Amino acid sequence: MKLAYWMYAGPAHIGTLRIASSFNNVHAIMHAPLGDDYFVNVMKSMLERDRDFAPVTASVVDRHVLARGSQEKVINNITRKDQEEKPDLVVLTPTCTSSILQEDLKNFVDRASFDSLADIILADVNHYRVNELQASDKTLLQIVSFYLEKAKSSDQLKILKTRKPSVNIIGTVSLGFHNHHDLLELKRLFLDLDIQINLVIPDGISVHELKKIPQAWFNFIPYREVGGLTASYLKQDFNMPFVDIVPMGILQISKCIHAIQEILIDLGNSVDYSSYIKNQTQFVSQSAWFSRSIDCQNLTGKKAVVFGDATHASAITKILSSEMSIKVVWSGTYCINDAVWFKEQVQDHCDQVVISDDHTLVADLIAETDPNAIFGTQMERHIGKRLNIPCGVISSPVHIQNFPLSYRPFLGYEGTNQIADLIYNSFTLGMEDHLLEIFGGHDTSDSKNSTLSSISSDLWVDEALEELTKIPGFVRNKIKKNTEKFAHENNLKQITLETMYLAKEANQS
Repeated sequence: MKLAYWMYAGPAHIGTLRIASSFNNVHAIMHAPLGDDYFVNVMKSMLERDRDFAPVTASVVDRHVLARGSQEKVINNITRKDQEEKPDLVVLTPTCTSSILQEDLKNFVDRASFDSLADIILADVNHYRVNELQASDKTLLQIVSFYLEKAKSSDQLKILKTRKPSVNIIGTVSLGFHNHHDLLELKRLFLDLDIQINLVIPDGISVHELKKIPQAWFNFIPYREVGGLTASYLKQDFNMPFVDIVPMGILQISKCIHAIQEILIDLGNSVDYSSYIKNQTQFVSQSAWFSRSIDCQNLTGKKAVVFGDATHASAITKILSSEMSIKVVWSGTYCINDAVWFKEQVQDHCDQVVISDDHTLVADLIAETDPNAIFGTQMERHIGKRLNIPCGVISSPVHIQNFPLSYRPFLGYEGTNQIADLIYNSFTLGMEDHLLEIFGGHDTSDSKNSTLSSISSDLWVDEALEELTKIPGFVRNKIKKNTEKFAHENNLKQITLETMYLAKEANQS
């Protein structure tokens, strides 16, 4: 655990809450102090634009709890929500902060179970050792295994395979990067392949439907971050094969479909998807044609850097290098736990592999590399703005503009078109540079001089410059210009702290 003002992956309880809120009629109780409940109001409701309240209740750790203990309060909150909401499952999770109290939450769950109709489980996550993504993967496994074991013990487990080939899609969760759009594209892909969707887990299904998981012929894991543990468990305990090749980009989609074909053939269903792949590549996806066009050839020789989660960073690196002939100087991920797999995927497609969750290191690397474009997270977008380098956002963490209302998948054949547009539009091309120089614009050299880094050291004394850097960025330039204007009008050769205060008073009067 460490103190940070930016994290690529959030704390563990966020991952647990993302899984719980993805199921239908599952309620989460978060044992946490005030301030840790930002998932409810900020993340879930605002970012995902959900019309319903997030099914999460904060059992607040306050001074009374610290004095008397949490047992009574936590149990009361669980039983109250059981009566009010009538959920199928209640998931109790502490946060990093409340975990410090070292309370026996498992005992609280056992006590509450006597007075509740819902199933109640304690999230089996070490909040000091895992992050949001690892916790979401483990919580999904915990819920799936809990209900499969429950169905097995009550002889309700459905193990008879469907008549036609079928699949479980595992890992599309709340607040995932373009997950809802990707899911629609995956459903279209499996429809084209004549494969039924058995379950999409956990996307809006009831936990009571999980007993139908073994009916599918195989499982599909579209993202590295969530679903891998569940797929491995189902392979080991139920002998269910799985495909975890990310269908992002023309080449990866083809590889993924061939892997699905091999599984179906092994299971006794003779299929050949070669003509489908050829037709989709040549006539449905425009990116294959575009990569050979003169427009895309204008990108030859351009330099790019890539950073994000393991799934998206690896896929985008391969697309840039293999499909669009763009030089990837370095590619990196903040998923340190998946470093070995990531290196294997990208080492042949870039000059350097970066494994780090330190955004300052990433910023320094970008500044040192000085690429033509960045493909990264919201943080790399901010870094790019400071360095005047365009950035295409390709991975979480992101802000609200990357939860688009329009249809923008990254997976499947339509996803290839979206990605091709994103990549092409992220570069500033030669003609655009030329026109900006002639007619002016936000990327011209004049506008660069308005940034803080361009302040003349001859005009501003160190003390005043230090004070200026403390001013919030959204008003800093305005204050800088007003102060310099005041100094010019009063024939002042240097700007001191006193000058700043005088300029402030002059503007207020």
